[in-house]
Amino acid sequence: MHQYTGKLAVLHQGAEEKQRSQELADRLSVPLYEIIDKECPENFFLSWREGCLKLLDRELLKKGGLVVDIEPRNGEQRSWPAPKQDALAHALGRKTKTVVDATTGWGQDSLHIFRMGYELICIERSPVMAELLADGFNRLAELDWMRNLQLRPPKLLKGNAIELLATLDTPPDCIYLDPMFPPKRKKSALAKKSMVVLRDLLGDDHDKEQLFEASVKATGKRVVIKSPDYAEPLGGKPNESYHGKLLRYDVYLKN
Repeated sequence: MHQYTGKLAVLHQGAEEKQRSQELADRLSVPLYEIIDKECPENFFLSWREGCLKLLDRELLKKGGLVVDIEPRNGEQRSWPAPKQDALAHALGRKTKTVVDATTGWGQDSLHIFRMGYELICIERSPVMAELLADGFNRLAELDWMRNLQLRPPKLLKGNAIELLATLDTPPDCIYLDPMFPPKRKKSALAKKSMVVLRDLLGDDHDKEQLFEASVKATGKRVVIKSPDYAEPLGGKPNESYHGKLLRYDVYLKN
């Protein structure tokens, strides 16, 4: 966890959160604070607020923070399973049943894939994001519709996907990749706060080519790569491409 030294700490407010905040700080090998002042060298903080784990930077300390949002995004169906009719569903494949999201991040694509009824495994190598995802998936499990349908949240594997993909018991029908690409402009007004914070904390994905190669080896049928529309295809010319707003899904079929 040395990469977080001086960058991240856990902040707890209230005695009832102290024990699990201390356990979280111990797992991540970072400091635990009750108060943030100008002497604190860290710029990012994990804290339980309003019943969920949040990631904050100094700008967000009074604004609420970033959290894994378990609610459908605007335009997504709230029924389960949701219709498989958008560009992502077409890219995943009509006959696909099992999906591995090897770059889960904030989990928004993962949760959309899950709500469409696919059997899903999520992989996240950032220990910080893995903690946020685990909290989100725990909250997901408590929702009424999940309980009524006796559904379990996606399985979450923590670690480097390049290594973990080689250990899967059964090749999934599809491996989904959404690596971080360098921004088109140095400072984009369109960049979401969640992605800016994540990039500042974790940096870019410099091994996405190796991850693609590992995915091709591990998949049963296809690899799908989400990328901004300006980026060159990560794996060379894809077999198929499906376009969304400002992005596309490149599909590589296994021979």
